[in-house]
Amino acid sequence: MAKILFVVTGADSWTLKDGSKHPTGFWAEEAVVPYEAFTAAGHEVVVATPGGVVPTVDRGSLAPEVNGGEENAQVMTRKLAEVTVLRKPIRLEDVVLDDYAAVYYPGGHGPMEDLAVDPTSGRLLVAALESGKPLGIVCHGPAAMLAAEAADGSNAFAGYRVAAFTNLEEEQAGFADKAPWLLHDRLIAIGAQVQAGEAWAPHVLVDRTLVTGQNPASSAQAAQELLKMLG
Repeated sequence: MAKILFVVTGADSWTLKDGSKHPTGFWAEEAVVPYEAFTAAGHEVVVATPGGVVPTVDRGSLAPEVNGGEENAQVMTRKLAEVTVLRKPIRLEDVVLDDYAAVYYPGGHGPMEDLAVDPTSGRLLVAALESGKPLGIVCHGPAAMLAAEAADGSNAFAGYRVAAFTNLEEEQAGFADKAPWLLHDRLIAIGAQVQAGEAWAPHVLVDRTLVTGQNPASSAQAAQELLKMLG
């Protein structure tokens, strides 16, 4: 049994363009579905957050309209409550990468607020790429890539093929005109090769040891790709 590190946002709000705070956190499906896949395969999941704060779920991710109805929303809420490791995170600052076989970043708008500018997370991502350990990042989780500065000052993800939440999806979600910046655009700016799939449909890319998923619907496939790498 291997240990898999989940790096989860510690933010409970996202600062919009007008300075207002939008309640957010991590997206339930993107944490629950991979957690179930990894633990079902016999692996242990450890959660780390900046400062070791207990992460906040984006309440919108538990709504019926994003879970295919009220019954599924209740199932997601119940399953989330069963992921007890989310309530006992370690400090991201205390993570020793050698302790883990793989690293996974779920999304939600939270990473746009904290992980995008977190140097500790950035160093961890650079080290993960250099180590050859499987690294999975989904939806808005790739915002964390923005802080991954390599030794030569470039971004460590420059040249990687990447899937992430697209401008079209942000527009359809109602945030494109409110966001201080758009993830898709910023990833292109750091040199990542963003390849968009159909809005809201599963879309996963594998480039070397990096697995990225475009949206919540991509989390199941992303988890399976990571499991393949773990053998």
